[in-house]
Amino acid sequence: MINTIDDSKTVPVKLRPTVASRIPLAPSTLVIFGITGDLARKKLLPAVYQLFERGLLPPTFSLLGFGRQEPVQVLGIIRKAMEAGAGDGFQESVWNQIAERFRYVRGTFDDLSSFETLRDELACTADPGGSNFAFYMSISPDHFAQVCMQLKAVGLHRDDTGWRRVVVEKPFGNDLSTSRALGDTVSSVFGPESVYRVDHYLGKETVQNILALRFANGLFEPLWNHHHIDHVQITMAEEIGVTGRAGYYDGVGATRDVIQNHLLQILALIAMEEPVTLSAEQMSTEKVKVLSAAHAIGPFSETTSRGQYTATTRNGTYFPGLAEEDGFDGSSTTETFAALTVQIANRRWAGVPFFIRAGKRLGRQYTEIAVTFRATHRLHGTGDNAPPQNTLVVRVQPDAGISLRIGAKVPGSGMEIQNVDLNMSYAESFQRASPEAYERLILDVLRGDASLFPTQEEIEASWAVVDPVITHWATSTSRPDLYESGSTGPASADAVLSRSGRAWRP
Repeated sequence: MINTIDDSKTVPVKLRPTVASRIPLAPSTLVIFGITGDLARKKLLPAVYQLFERGLLPPTFSLLGFGRQEPVQVLGIIRKAMEAGAGDGFQESVWNQIAERFRYVRGTFDDLSSFETLRDELACTADPGGSNFAFYMSISPDHFAQVCMQLKAVGLHRDDTGWRRVVVEKPFGNDLSTSRALGDTVSSVFGPESVYRVDHYLGKETVQNILALRFANGLFEPLWNHHHIDHVQITMAEEIGVTGRAGYYDGVGATRDVIQNHLLQILALIAMEEPVTLSAEQMSTEKVKVLSAAHAIGPFSETTSRGQYTATTRNGTYFPGLAEEDGFDGSSTTETFAALTVQIANRRWAGVPFFIRAGKRLGRQYTEIAVTFRATHRLHGTGDNAPPQNTLVVRVQPDAGISLRIGAKVPGSGMEIQNVDLNMSYAESFQRASPEAYERLILDVLRGDASLFPTQEEIEASWAVVDPVITHWATSTSRPDLYESGSTGPASADAVLSRSGRAWRP
């Protein structure tokens, strides 16, 4: 049986051991604020289930939820979320282990007594949960500071007998100044070393593999500079629109939603120097150097693009435009597509443009990094008959892998050159399935490994890159360009590259 409590009652529960852990983890409790919310149901709870199922959480682990739902409703919500995440692999025995380790506190963020109840409940779970607590803010960023201050008010922010860690999700502020203010507040409560900022893209195996690709292969390092690389494209394309997310997305847009965090973190991994070690401190040091040297180049009327998707019918299915989505109207200037040009002012990357784009309701869903090398001496032809530029493509999703485009002679021709791809697929090359990003990130929080979590310096450096572009758009009299749902984006995005004789990858 699960025991749930509201803010007036606490019921202790005897916990049953689970599968022996294969990794050293201290006794700990994961507290999820907003445990019945969208993020928790879709990502966090399935990840917790998978960690239990794989035996990676020890018998001394417990889970506690905080929310406004009635206690009798919470158990069914959590089970349904874990069933959806596990699919056909859902096991009653695993669920029973989770259920016996679960607690729930009903309360609101503005009610201090709710946090006093939370403190008392955590004290009851000191054995086996110990006094090590990770507080996961699966809530609107508007409430981060408030919850932190409430935890401080009841003495849960620090303790001499165990660790305290707070986990916050993007967006980390709305611009550089608000990000700095939020970071100062959270860090002042818990201490900078105890704040874990989640960028779930850094938990993806394919993104982590950028480091292996660059630093474990001597083939690329001699060529990884402005002498040999012409430009880099980073793309995140989504087929979905903003249906049901108006409350979050309106006023945020593609630039704040994914470019400032996910895509600039990818840029940092592509462009950084090799760290001395893979420790959190060394990784952050190198990423901060790159992001601090990065800047969006202008004039922004030519080097950037923003757009909004319009309605269309494809294959008999009608897709509404942004103005028809619930919560939006024709007056919104929120961009659902954004493209910008970034350069890095250091010796390695001098003059190399990084073209970054992200959009919703595009023709297909994928995320990739394409590194295009400079053309060599064209011995085998010029113009239309010239061999292609070599391109290294890292496919983050959905078909995770790496390909290298080279020119090869067409059989039977004199010396006709054709594009061919040398391709590596993760699904074909590795028997072991890649864990979901949140599995790795939750486990790293409990371990105290912050190497996959951006620091406040990284966050601020990223805002410094995009803030000038956002300000330019906000003060412009023009509206976002329109693009048809299912297309590749607005024509202005193509012009960003065509002005220099380049083109986006299809």
